[in-house]
Amino acid sequence: MALPEATERLSHGEPAWFVRGKKLFVMYADQHHDDRLGFWCPAPPGVQVDLVANEPERFYRPPYVGHRGWLGVRLDVDVDWDEIAAIVREAYTVVAPKSLVARLG
Repeated sequence: MALPEATERLSHGEPAWFVRGKKLFVMYADQHHDDRLGFWCPAPPGVQVDLVANEPERFYRPPYVGHRGWLGVRLDVDVDWDEIAAIVREAYTVVAPKSLVARLG
């Protein structure tokens, strides 16, 4: 992932990315045996509610972290990769220190 100081390691058996120890992004395949491919990431305030309400076929409130505003994103449906890149970048700005966010330009 091309974000300053983002690192990858397993978390609960799944690939996850962190920035300075804070979880940024988690990839899931067949989570809870639902045959879905997707990821979870933190979202700015209000974004999760808006996306889930307007596009429930693509976005959902993930278990365990949804109550903290994290967003579930499906990747087994039509995917707009530019939108995915924007969502991941936004997640980074939620988690990363301001000094690292400033390096995004």
